[in-house]
Amino acid sequence: MDDLDRLKAHYARRASLQSDRYHYSQGDVAIGAAEVDVAILRALHEVGLTDFANLRVLEIGSGSGANILRMVRWGFRPDNLTGWELLQERHEAAVRLVPPGVHLVNADARTLNARESFDIVLQSTVLSSILDDQVQQEVAATMWEAVRPGGVVLSFDFTVNNPSNDQVRAVPRSRVAELFPGEMQSRRLLLAPPISRRVGWHPAFHLTLRAVPLLRTHLLSVIRKPTR
Repeated sequence: MDDLDRLKAHYARRASLQSDRYHYSQGDVAIGAAEVDVAILRALHEVGLTDFANLRVLEIGSGSGANILRMVRWGFRPDNLTGWELLQERHEAAVRLVPPGVHLVNADARTLNARESFDIVLQSTVLSSILDDQVQQEVAATMWEAVRPGGVVLSFDFTVNNPSNDQVRAVPRSRVAELFPGEMQSRRLLLAPPISRRVGWHPAFHLTLRAVPLLRTHLLSVIRKPTR
């Protein structure tokens, strides 16, 4: 089976077993989302990309539109946002949810032809879902090609393997550096899910446990494309 066919089958199975595990009504989900919000906003501030209304953004693997909605809330203009999603059901959910003006495409990311068109290109737990090295490399190359010189790739992904899920794999800092050959800043985020679910609605406990680096399972990387 082609790796993208495997990915489609995996998400179809997951959708059939959908629960409230990833819903914002869960304490660990809400607290984790707030942590990611702060981390991304801080990262964009550090690289000087704060004129949100005028920045063009592409998300590879835009899913049902959660990150696009996040960016609209921050002040990005809908007509400057593009979401590229492989899975038809998730694409259709995004069409129903995101504001008019957002450009949504249901296609393999590798078909994208957008040379140096975007200030920010984002992926969130997409590369970890691709088990084939070559396919992962091709998706990353497409992302890198789409970033303008001086723009950035934002990569948010697992940096450790999940022993209970063989459909994903870690994308450690060394692999991110291989995929995106620019100046990189990164930080580890999010308490390991089995622990965070047990902590639930207790922000102080989340904060205390996150102080232990080995308990943080995700990596947010910002990679700037060199200017000419």
